[in-house]
Amino acid sequence: MMRGLDRAALATAMRGGTESAAGWPYPSLVLVALDHDGSPLLLLSGLADHTRNIAEDARAGLLFDGTAGLASPLTGARVSVLGRLARSDEPHHRARFLARHPEAVLYAGFGDFVLYRLSVERAHLVAGFGLIHWIGSDELLIPKVAIALAEQEAGIVASMNRDHAAAIQGMASPGMASPGGAAGEGGWTVTGVDPDGCDLRLGGAVARIDFDRPLDGSLDDPGSLRAAFDGLVRGEIPRGP
Repeated sequence: MMRGLDRAALATAMRGGTESAAGWPYPSLVLVALDHDGSPLLLLSGLADHTRNIAEDARAGLLFDGTAGLASPLTGARVSVLGRLARSDEPHHRARFLARHPEAVLYAGFGDFVLYRLSVERAHLVAGFGLIHWIGSDELLIPKVAIALAEQEAGIVASMNRDHAAAIQGMASPGMASPGGAAGEGGWTVTGVDPDGCDLRLGGAVARIDFDRPLDGSLDDPGSLRAAFDGLVRGEIPRGP
């Protein structure tokens, strides 16, 4: 669910010096991408209140809402992810965020914008009415992802979009589009790959193609991930819901 969403509600504690608001929870809407292991990535402006808040208190929460479009939203899934935000200068974090949000290229180079990674401590999952669980970071994240995957991701994505464009359109059905933005011109494109599946985008709409289980072999050999996607478009690898 987290990988299939491109935005979340960010909760931070209002910093000192904000008079009567100090210490109050401050919710805001943010764009989000996920690292290969599932850690949330945010591109934040230093001028924003939430960024000033985390400069004093790095603790933060992100609400990922998977209930959009449901007649009874409280029966749908959502997860609140708790952790601490820290600046990241890792090039592949920036690359993954900008691939997920290409419009952010217009302002990502401004001096006040910084990439942050949420170091997850635990999460509160509501999988439906009465299905509520606290889960640790070890249950939420992929514990080991090869560095080579980040190094080869751009080539894998380019290969998928170049060699399997028609198959991608078939897999990304209109029903997979997220609400909140109309699809743009052209076709769906893959924006990122990870051991769980791949991310797609079409204008303002995003979609997700998941494997039925993480590809364990891809954690040590990104080449096996490339082969897995070739198999996916040929219908040889099961897809998750």
